[in-house]
Amino acid sequence: PSKDDIILKRKVELSKLKGAPNPEKTDKVMLKRNRLSRIYYLKTFFSYPVSLNMETIKGLGLWRMFKIGCSYLKALVFPIKNEKSLQDFMINRFGKELYLTFFKDYTEKLWGIDCDKISADWGAQRIKGISILKVLKQMAQNITGKKGGAVETSFIESFFYPKYGPGHLWQSVAEEVQEKGGKIIFGQKVTRVIKKNYRIAAVETTDKNGNKTVYEGNIFISTMPVKDLIEAMNNVPRNVRKVASGLMYRDFRVVGVLLDKLKLKNTTAIKTINNIVPDTWIYVQEREVKLGRIQVFNNWSPYLVNDFKNTVWIGLEYFCNEQDKIWTDDDETFIKFAVNEADKIGIFDKKDVLDAYTHRVKKAYPAYFGTYDKFEEVKSFVNRLNNLYLVGRSGMHRYNNMDHSTLAAMKAVDHILGECKDKNEIWSVNTESDYHEEKK
Repeated sequence: PSKDDIILKRKVELSKLKGAPNPEKTDKVMLKRNRLSRIYYLKTFFSYPVSLNMETIKGLGLWRMFKIGCSYLKALVFPIKNEKSLQDFMINRFGKELYLTFFKDYTEKLWGIDCDKISADWGAQRIKGISILKVLKQMAQNITGKKGGAVETSFIESFFYPKYGPGHLWQSVAEEVQEKGGKIIFGQKVTRVIKKNYRIAAVETTDKNGNKTVYEGNIFISTMPVKDLIEAMNNVPRNVRKVASGLMYRDFRVVGVLLDKLKLKNTTAIKTINNIVPDTWIYVQEREVKLGRIQVFNNWSPYLVNDFKNTVWIGLEYFCNEQDKIWTDDDETFIKFAVNEADKIGIFDKKDVLDAYTHRVKKAYPAYFGTYDKFEEVKSFVNRLNNLYLVGRSGMHRYNNMDHSTLAAMKAVDHILGECKDKNEIWSVNTESDYHEEKK
């Protein structure tokens, strides 16, 4: 659940949580779900974030654990000064040996480049506050039953989830907007942003048939990729346009697979329907496959699966660029490739596949390389446009999650209403050292 009271209150209103509605009788409900994410490496599960427990020692062996310990002590005594890259960031917090074992390969699958070429900012946002010392502290709290203060992002143990997934939440928001007289126009792509002096005067959109429409307005809130926004805008300073054009993204392709059963076994004490593995996410560290992550939809919400008692619905997730073979392969070819990879590393047997589907998402992840180190020039420019607000992961070119994106949007509304005087407050979301969630 979200730590921020404003966001939590909003979700309660939308899902009508008061009175504990029965999800069997109503759709507008948020389910409280246990979060368990693990690393799959050497065909074995490891805790995520990594815990120094018997499971880890058994999986890695005493010699490798000894090297990890020595490497971490070295990082404590001789830390890398002036962290310039994600590699520096991780080595300082985990030691080089643990970084090479659990972080390097997966991160490079995600971004497609070496960790020493990625800004340390990504680690500060996505792995903030986590280190071996924090892992040990969290383990001690779990053992003693003591709970104090905010919990780091990667330690969150439960969350609220819409019955039919995140899209279900925003469909409810859209319905509420329309019920209150708002108009939502679908099937339009913004192709021109018309700027006059320090304001946006209008946007021009194009539909699938090539028809263009101009919409004038007083306030403009943009979630489109910053790169596309600046490209579509007139009268942009040369330096800003150059930085925006050099911003990079990572694309995403997923294969949804319906299975009779998984080959993976539930060896935890967590009870699940048909005793499937209890994970929400599984981070695939195996080096011989390109598969990056697995999502087990049954564990997010059983209502996402038509026959959740007898089948398993998972997502095989791949990170890529639009020119990569992963992206360009036709559906049949890529589904076969993904199924073979999952079979190869023991996730399931090919014979148990009942159905499959693949979907592509452009610009899913804003990258912390390219011209990102000069992004402040873009931010400074858009902040001077007094009726334009950038929000969302793509809109702000920041790897935020949904909580942070929602909070940034609400800060933008506060500014529009005059309750917030400084646009920088919008950008300050997710720059703090803790996270907007806590363990209940």
